[in-house]
Amino acid sequence: MSSTSVYEKGLDDLVNVNSLFTIAVFIGLAYATPGQRSLDDREECHAGASISRRLVIYEVVSFSFFLLSSLLAKTLKMHIALFKDEFKSKILRIIRVVMLTLAALGSVIGCFFLLLSMIHLVEIRLGRLSCGSPATWIAAGTVMTVVSVALIFYVPTVVYILYVAWRQT
Repeated sequence: MSSTSVYEKGLDDLVNVNSLFTIAVFIGLAYATPGQRSLDDREECHAGASISRRLVIYEVVSFSFFLLSSLLAKTLKMHIALFKDEFKSKILRIIRVVMLTLAALGSVIGCFFLLLSMIHLVEIRLGRLSCGSPATWIAAGTVMTVVSVALIFYVPTVVYILYVAWRQT
């Protein structure tokens, strides 16, 4: 497998994953309506407008980073196709690695903000974490654990790939 096909495969996968995350962002935005009441019966446990506001902020920031990542990945793929014969050019290699670095960074930062928004979504639907509801803590703990484990594997792999890419420039 050539180095350009490895780039292209990785970029396709990155865009596909970012698309799935973008869908999650829009699902989260659907729950950011004012006056939304949680499933907890206690009045003090309902998420207020500030949590709904933060949910929208985190969703928009997350979407922005996923969009940045996807656009850079698509641009890089076009760049590789356009300059396939000039893959050895130093300046083009630097441009490619910078775009790859920013695309990967955008995806990781987008995941972080998506995690924050999912925690706020849990609070809106199940009640505030400060109220100590087991359902809220289980849902929030599960999403934090699963995303953290995924990032523990994803980030070092991406860092290694970026290290190799930068070393080759």
